[in-house]
Amino acid sequence: MWRAIASNAITLLIVAAFLLGGVILWGKNEYVAEGPLETAICLRVPSGGNMDGVSRELEEKGAVTSGALFRIGADYSDMSGQLKAGSFLVPEGASMEEIVDIVTRGGANTCGTEVIYRIGVTRAQFEVRDLDPATGRFEEVAEFDPATDEVPAEYERVRQERDTRYRIAVAEGVTSWQVVDVLKRIDVLEGEVGEVPAEGSLAPDSYEVAVGADRAELIDRMQAAQAARLDDAWANRAADLPISTKEEAMVLASIVEKETGLPEERGMVASVFVNRLRQGMRLQTDPTVIYGITNGEGVLGRGLRQSELRRETPYNTYVINGLPPGPIANPGVASIEAALNPPESEMLFFVADGTGGHAFARTLEEHNRNVAKWRQIEAERANQQESQPEAPQQN
Repeated sequence: MWRAIASNAITLLIVAAFLLGGVILWGKNEYVAEGPLETAICLRVPSGGNMDGVSRELEEKGAVTSGALFRIGADYSDMSGQLKAGSFLVPEGASMEEIVDIVTRGGANTCGTEVIYRIGVTRAQFEVRDLDPATGRFEEVAEFDPATDEVPAEYERVRQERDTRYRIAVAEGVTSWQVVDVLKRIDVLEGEVGEVPAEGSLAPDSYEVAVGADRAELIDRMQAAQAARLDDAWANRAADLPISTKEEAMVLASIVEKETGLPEERGMVASVFVNRLRQGMRLQTDPTVIYGITNGEGVLGRGLRQSELRRETPYNTYVINGLPPGPIANPGVASIEAALNPPESEMLFFVADGTGGHAFARTLEEHNRNVAKWRQIEAERANQQESQPEAPQQN
């Protein structure tokens, strides 16, 4: 009898062991299998949150089949204690294992609300955007000019949220004064800025910042990035350039940056200026004259006067020979590379062609024809504006 009981007990233990093994195997397969989420979601993990709360939210949103299994898997892999606060994009079909990795990996938030402080050539613009998980695209919630507009309530709201991301986008061709002026207006930054950094020394780029980031340290980051870009381009520069120092390279790059907004034209514009320098011709470029008037502090906001084109200043390249004494803006990496590796050409002139680009010429005669075409385009545009009927006044 005891022998039969013992035999049955052993059989039951074996069956239980097989069942337990099957459950464990099933659990492992469920943990790594494709999840049920049909559309991506933005998962917000608050500061001080835990895996229990995360698992419940995931289960409610249909991202996991079992919140309990999600917690067990996170505990078994020793990841529960590594949960990070923030907003995380959970893609459709993500497995529990993948979701655990997403919320414990750390780094920048991958979804949620983002504030971008744009420092542009003509104006600054602050934008509040939300990422739509379904499309993967940011939708604008609010935007304003910090110099002229009232701060919208939406901006004040997202400033109170812990997981809001902040980014400063510096456009190519802005001046150092413009950068500092806007940095002083960004309320998530702290610290003072001493002197305005040297013109051309700041790298146009996008910079992720945290609340409380120091302004001076951010400027140091921009300067280090620009110095590295210049070093790389200088090391790979073309032979026989009519410039002999990195400083002159930055001056030329800044002129190229200000003369064209079309990426495909940078090389040819640089080629024109290099050819002129080689032949001892004056550069005769309006942006340098404008910089001599504004000193980079804001936008001129009008056309140049003949008296200004004739006045002798260090930056008037219609009057002086060679390069002006310093950069006139902060050029992007493409303009730096164009200045140090321009294509070979015989072009010596260029003028606007009415399309947003320029018409290039080898000879003065050809250039004069291009100028005549441009003058005709200007006249036609002026006539069209004059012929437009005035809108009725509303009283």
